Amino acid sequence: MTHGTGAIMVVDDTVANLKLLDGLLRERGYQVVAFPRGDLALKGASKKPPDLILLDINMPEMDGYEVCERLKADEALKDIPVIFISALTETMDKVKAFSVGGVDYVTKPFQFEEVEARVHTHLELQRQKRAVRESYERLRELEHLRDSLVHMIVHDMRSPLTGIQGFLQLLELQTLPDKATGYVQQAAGSTSALIEMVSSLLDVSKMESGQMKLNLVECDLVAVAREVLTKLDSMKGNRALLLETPTSVVTVIADPELLSRIIQNLLGNALKFTPDDGEIHIGIALDEERVRVSVRDTGPGIPPEYHEKIFEKFGQVELRENKQKYSTGLGLTFCKMAVEAHGGKIGVDSQVGEGSTFWFELPKAPAAG
Repeated sequence: MTHGTGAIMVVDDTVANLKLLDGLLRERGYQVVAFPRGDLALKGASKKPPDLILLDINMPEMDGYEVCERLKADEALKDIPVIFISALTETMDKVKAFSVGGVDYVTKPFQFEEVEARVHTHLELQRQKRAVRESYERLRELEHLRDSLVHMIVHDMRSPLTGIQGFLQLLELQTLPDKATGYVQQAAGSTSALIEMVSSLLDVSKMESGQMKLNLVECDLVAVAREVLTKLDSMKGNRALLLETPTSVVTVIADPELLSRIIQNLLGNALKFTPDDGEIHIGIALDEERVRVSVRDTGPGIPPEYHEKIFEKFGQVELRENKQKYSTGLGLTFCKMAVEAHGGKIGVDSQVGEGSTFWFELPKAPAAG
């Protein structure tokens, strides 16, 4: 004889069945509460929810199907497993029993070993579900704590990094030996990259929590792109940066700071993976409804299976030739979230050995008047 644990509610309008199940289940160590009517059972469940319910189908006034439907409609009771009871002489609508939320059924007259086996199985499943749910909640709490800690640390990093950047900019204005000037420029470039990483992490966090507010104004996309090219000119080395734009002004409704950072991230990514003698083409094109910005490089290219992954947080790409992984950090994640916040879309067209074209599209600003 096995001994179970758990609170079981038995609902049956036949007193003999109630007494039989009550006695047999108590012998096995279960806590049992019995009700002869569905309305009483619902009130009892509301006051003290059981771990499992054995529910007769054919009862006067309120049958088992209706009782089960009401249980499943109650947020506090909907997860309680319900096992239906039906007599062999009765026609049981099994499809309806499962559609209203039942998990199993047993037939009268009872084979108690079968009843106990089904009760034990569903109590164990319920226990496992509860354990998984509790583990998930603990994990969510730990993730929240981790994210809060990381956010605090990263936020505090920005001020000293900005200070270092300022002093390096002052040094660049001084007359220094060529070698020292090169070191200062490299340090300044690395500091700018760190500040950008910090800003991306903070902005991704804000976007995920819905705290990032867009400052939407009319922007000249060509002017924004030229400004970014000027800003990154010192990082291009021997690479050629070519801007291809329409002759007319290209206007979009966007947050100019975020728009600049999107282009800067895509261009910085292209610079990272393009050989020193390579070319990077920045293109701006438009049709009647949308504006498309593309950044095409002559780098190693990206395998098709990574075209979605690289936009995920801390995604990595791996080149087949040397199995080397390149982390894309949060830059592309930020770009994806920022573009989508503007009602646009972003993607990449790339093949290994043929370079990559990162692109994003935004709605075109409506014509004035």
